[in-house]
Amino acid sequence: MNESGVAVRLKELHKSFGSLHALDGLDLALEPGELITLLGPSGCGKTTALRVLAGLEDADRGQILVNGRDITALPANRRDMGMVFQAYSLFPHLTALANVEFGLKLRGRTRTPGRAAEMLELVGLGAFAARYPHQLSGGQQQRVALARALAIRPQVLLLDEPLSALDAKVRVQLRDEIKRIQTEVGTTTLFVTHDQEEALAMADRVGVMRAGRIEQLGTPTEVYLRPATAFVADFVGLSNRLPGRLDGDTVTVLGTRLPLVSPADHGPDVTALVRPESIEVAPDTDGPGRVLTVSFLGPTSRVTVSVGDQLVVAQVTGGRLAELPVGAPVRVEIRPVPVVLDTN
Repeated sequence: MNESGVAVRLKELHKSFGSLHALDGLDLALEPGELITLLGPSGCGKTTALRVLAGLEDADRGQILVNGRDITALPANRRDMGMVFQAYSLFPHLTALANVEFGLKLRGRTRTPGRAAEMLELVGLGAFAARYPHQLSGGQQQRVALARALAIRPQVLLLDEPLSALDAKVRVQLRDEIKRIQTEVGTTTLFVTHDQEEALAMADRVGVMRAGRIEQLGTPTEVYLRPATAFVADFVGLSNRLPGRLDGDTVTVLGTRLPLVSPADHGPDVTALVRPESIEVAPDTDGPGRVLTVSFLGPTSRVTVSVGDQLVVAQVTGGRLAELPVGAPVRVEIRPVPVVLDTN
């Protein structure tokens, strides 16, 4: 059922609310059928970018192109975009099927018989068509909202933190379903979230935003393993800030020479950002470290170790906890993976 998506381009978008510059020359291009997640801290402009693309906010300046057509001045109801918000926005007096049909009626597309039922089947709710919103769980209500957005065959699907109100288990299940459905339907999609795991799990590419601009745009692997800036390294995932000695294109940290993600122009004394999973901790009666705390996280655990006056956080498999009790002496080693330097 692939309904090919379209290319979308946001060019030099600016948007201010009083003295707040929500968008400061934002540039972003989405390929046909691609799912891009915008990730960033509160106030970085990610929701404003989505609302400007939807036509719910007017850009102060800049341009929005869909398949090469300039839609910057078009009202929201002429942009042919489907949108799913954090709030489900279902009509309580309508059944699930009628809620999906409402979107079609609103767009004057009732000539497509069975479209609403088809979309409910796609989101796995065909058997719930006659139920009212109060008879559905939060996850099921959000699926109905997704079916309603897809029923109109939008050129672009916009998702504004649609999973944040759900509990953790349902959120994981539904994010996988949304990705499956988006891939099957092929709609170009922009997904806004503050959840790093959600962004990395769902996206073809992730755009990390800061102060109204894209700090880095890349695949989840690129953004996580090769962050372009210290801000990205610090925001996406957890990083240790460890003192190091810069020598050309490498930095020595805790006795290990590590390559740099990109060349750095700094003095010799620097701070490197090192991922916890890049740090190996092993029992050693002569080791310089001592285990301070252990946090069990299921399949993995987080271990905080003191090495002199330095605190180091490592991630280990859950089965190794017995080897690393609080107070145990350990040695600490770093795998030679590329790191970035803290420029703050």
